[in-house]
Amino acid sequence: MLTVWKTTIWQQFGASIDMLENAIRACTPEVWGKLSKPSEVWYIASHTLFWLDFYLTEDGIEFSPPAPFGLEELDPAGVIPPRAYSPAELLTYLEYGRNRCRVAIQGLTDDNMHQPCGTKRPGLSNVELLLYNMRHVQHHAAQLNLLLRQRIDTAPDWVGKTKKPLA
Repeated sequence: MLTVWKTTIWQQFGASIDMLENAIRACTPEVWGKLSKPSEVWYIASHTLFWLDFYLTEDGIEFSPPAPFGLEELDPAGVIPPRAYSPAELLTYLEYGRNRCRVAIQGLTDDNMHQPCGTKRPGLSNVELLLYNMRHVQHHAAQLNLLLRQRIDTAPDWVGKTKKPLA
C-alpha cells in the first residue's frame, strides 16, 4: 500500500514542480523583472525553490542551498538576494529540488511517515510536511501564472500529474 501512496504523492508533487518549471520557462525577459522588489517574477521563483529545498532537508542537518543561492530567505528582516537570478540558474535549482523531492518520497516508510518532521514546521508529520511543501510550490506556480496572464496575456496549461517517474 505504501508504494501506491508514494507514487500518488509524487505524481501530484511532481505536477506542482512541473507547473513551476513551465511558468519559469514561459517568462519573457520583460516579465522576468529586475532586482527591485520581492514581487518580481524571478524572486517569487527563487523564494519557492528555496523553501522547496529547505523543507526537504533532514531535520538536524544544517541547511545550505547550492551556489549561487544564499540564506536570505531565513532572515526575519525580509532581505532579498543581492542580485536577480537568471531563469537558467533557477531551472537548475528546480531540477535539484525535484531530485531531492523524489528521494524524500522514496524514503517514506510506514515507520517514519507519521513521525514529527522536527524543527522545520513543528506540529506536522513528515508526510504532512511534504503536502505542505507541495501546496507552497503550487501556490507560487499559480501566482506566476497569474502574473504571466496579466503581463503578456498567456500562461502555461494545468498539469494534472507529472509524467516524470518517481524512480
